[in-house]
Amino acid sequence: MGDPQIRNRYLPGARGRVPIREYLPATPDPVAPPLLWLHGGAFVSGGLDQLESHAVALRVAETGRRVHTVDYALIPRFRAWGPPKYQPSDNRYPAPLDDVLTAVSDLMSEESRIVLGGASAGACLAASAALRLRDSSGPAPAGLILAYATLHAELPRLPHPVRDRLRGRRRIGTFTPQVIRRMNLNYAGSEELLRDPDVFPGGGKLTGLPPVLLLDAAYDSLSASSTTFAGELAEAGIETEHLVVPDTRHGFLNRPRSAGFRDGTTALVRWLDQLT
Repeated sequence: MGDPQIRNRYLPGARGRVPIREYLPATPDPVAPPLLWLHGGAFVSGGLDQLESHAVALRVAETGRRVHTVDYALIPRFRAWGPPKYQPSDNRYPAPLDDVLTAVSDLMSEESRIVLGGASAGACLAASAALRLRDSSGPAPAGLILAYATLHAELPRLPHPVRDRLRGRRRIGTFTPQVIRRMNLNYAGSEELLRDPDVFPGGGKLTGLPPVLLLDAAYDSLSASSTTFAGELAEAGIETEHLVVPDTRHGFLNRPRSAGFRDGTTALVRWLDQLT
């Protein structure tokens, strides 16, 4: 189909300019809804050039779909161990979500039917944005893609399937509940906001969401959040597909030469095909 055209733009946001990147297919599919894709990075790192952003967007755009990525506001890094210490920042919630919603509004001004998606922290922002759209008077997204997502204020207890996959050495290097809590509190900025379902949607009201694809890494403790969220979506009556990509760890979409990236993006594109 040829290489997509790539264009960088800036949008006027609530706190300044919001950089976005557009991926315009060489041969566009006229009926495929565009994808707004958000990178991960624990709310503290990443950007438009991050492979989890750029490589995924290229892969999707090669199928004829328009893709937008967003360089949303980032927060100072946090201490994973030792006494908790958080640096002052104006970029905590709702700043990253506001930037995402600015990009959503821009894309929906041209296309009323879009798909939201993201990985890890970006998946949390995508889910929050979808809930904001649900609660607005405007059009809802056509679908929601959440890859190895952090969706709960606290990492849920590992469900049996996740626990079985993380036995022995496979548990080494995975996230602990303490690290996830520090990461999420660093984003929320307060204990009160940490429990707000507008910040972390897990455990909140999920009715009215569009169809959801949950992509998980096989050896990732964050699967506890996706697996729990899948159950919550089912209880809310939301059409949900939950796939565990074999032999992968957290962040496999950041490794475009890996089998996990190939398998994960193939599943993602296949799911998108079902929406059109």
